[in-house]
Amino acid sequence: MWPLNKENYSAVMRAIVNQKALTTCFTLFLVFALTMAFVAFPISSVKTIEERIGSLSWTFAPDTSVEERITIVAIDERSIESLGPWPWSREVMADLTNAINAAGAQLQIHDIVYPPGDRAGDNLFSNALGNEGSAILAQLPILQPQDSPIRSGRLTHPMSGVSCEGTAFATADSYVAASEMFLSVPKGHIAPVIEPDGAIRRVPAVICTEGQAFPALAIAPLLQLAAGADWTGSISQGSGFLGPMLSLGLGPMSGFTVPLDQDGNLRISFRKSPDTFRAISAVDIIEGNFEGSILDNGLVLVGATAFGLDDIVPTPYSGSTPGVELQARVIASILDAEVPYEPAGRSIILVLVSVFLGGLLYYSASSHGRVALLGLPILAVASPIISLAFHGLILTGYGLWVGWAMPGLFGFLAGLILLVTELAIVRYERGRVMFNLHSYLPAETARKVALELPSSNIQAERRNVTLLCADLRNFSALGESRPPEESASVLHYFFTKVNSIIEQHGGRVHEYKGDSVLAIWDCDGAAPAAMALAAALQIEGDVNDNLLPEIGIKGLEPLAVGIGIEQGPVLLGSIGPAHRRAHALCGETVSITLRIQEMTADLASPILVGEVAARYLSDAKLESLGHFLLPGLVTTHVLFTPSSLHSSGRDNLTLLEGGLA
Repeated sequence: MWPLNKENYSAVMRAIVNQKALTTCFTLFLVFALTMAFVAFPISSVKTIEERIGSLSWTFAPDTSVEERITIVAIDERSIESLGPWPWSREVMADLTNAINAAGAQLQIHDIVYPPGDRAGDNLFSNALGNEGSAILAQLPILQPQDSPIRSGRLTHPMSGVSCEGTAFATADSYVAASEMFLSVPKGHIAPVIEPDGAIRRVPAVICTEGQAFPALAIAPLLQLAAGADWTGSISQGSGFLGPMLSLGLGPMSGFTVPLDQDGNLRISFRKSPDTFRAISAVDIIEGNFEGSILDNGLVLVGATAFGLDDIVPTPYSGSTPGVELQARVIASILDAEVPYEPAGRSIILVLVSVFLGGLLYYSASSHGRVALLGLPILAVASPIISLAFHGLILTGYGLWVGWAMPGLFGFLAGLILLVTELAIVRYERGRVMFNLHSYLPAETARKVALELPSSNIQAERRNVTLLCADLRNFSALGESRPPEESASVLHYFFTKVNSIIEQHGGRVHEYKGDSVLAIWDCDGAAPAAMALAAALQIEGDVNDNLLPEIGIKGLEPLAVGIGIEQGPVLLGSIGPAHRRAHALCGETVSITLRIQEMTADLASPILVGEVAARYLSDAKLESLGHFLLPGLVTTHVLFTPSSLHSSGRDNLTLLEGGLA
């Protein structure tokens, strides 16, 4: 047998630690692979959750400085109440346009599509808009597939230099455009990407229709202000680890680019608080009830904000934000060169965050015990929070959208799986400890040792029990003359056999001491007395008659079993200092039982029963042997022996020099 010395113990522990480290690494790798597969085939609901929660990072510390370059002229409830239901006549829109021009606006941008209407009204409105590029109108390519193409009006002002062939740009076969009366007025599209939750977070930079690339309404003002009618642009692949996937260059503005994702969309920034965007009611503009300088030399966005006009979308700040505010956000972020985007190295960044979380999980799982049991669930819950915090810092500080769901999901799942594994290991080890304790202590005592903190006080209770003590006589002589391995084998067999018999008859072994066994039944009365006597008879028959004669050695006193039985009160529990407790069975009944067992040698009877237990054995044929003063005691006791032992001719204890065997 391999000796378990200090060096071997250390080797075993190192092997266990290494095995656990390999298991932890494999688990982390497997969970990471599953997470990557999950991300590669995303579920729309998970993507929506990532977007919605990730966008909230902007709301914790928003930019509250007033946006003075852009002013919203709102077609709100008050304007509709005063000027009539929407849509208003072209005459009213001409009045609104003239009032904006008169206030000195540099450029007015209408987030409204004006389909063909009354020709006279269109002509009046067209004259108000002018032909000098002081206004930009909206046109709507329809991205959703249609059974048959819808084409109203005419799309104008495509961007040259941007190819629609072999690109991932959105395409549209149908559209609703402005009246042909406005052919000369610059235009930009207002076809956003509508997410499954109804939110708008991206806008296609260009949309391809009939082979031409039409810019977004938010990009058109820069093209118009920089180059007039010559709208040119270029698409290039992003460069650098932290660069965008694609970049849209605006031809007239050398070196100025707009970052796009791989589908050619630009992300809407919610960095600014909604309160930073100034809005004036359209009726106030027409009636002149506003500060004249507020529109001077600025950009004016004309759009609907009334709830009944179906241009309300959810944002991180509100569930009912007018769509014209989104246009203002995109224009402001382009002007500030702060359009958020997903960097080309986004996947690597997410992997690095996952590795960091995996390192924390590995350390916690490798620590084992309380650190693992507390650290793993904390890290499982904290991983999404850590990932979200990292995402928020990068987004608000550098305008990079890296996401948080992948590392957060990895940390959460890995933490839970490692926790379940750790709990399974702890449960297995606890079961093994309990099993080992049961091998040395009674079940009840083993549970207390395993689950309760030790105390320096006496922790015991009084019980009425039935005791049986079985002793192997002349074993010392055997041990003196035979190798220790042989003595241990005999004692092992004796303990195993006696324990099996005791348990068969409803008792349990309290302790093995030397070459004797002390067994207990947790109550007194007729039933436990009968079970103890039956166990004694079986021990006497199986061990004395079968085992001991076979292992007798010539020249040595033969081995024999002496058994004592008695009932009475005892004190059962633990005593001793907290750092070294002992399981104790104390009381007069214990002393009497041990002395009765010793008397089996003097009375040459293998089984003796005390007078208390004998009272309950009326059905058993017991023979009284008389009153005896037991060694070390001061009161005489009547002892009994089963009559069957003598009637069957058994006489296993013989008188030898120096005592009885």
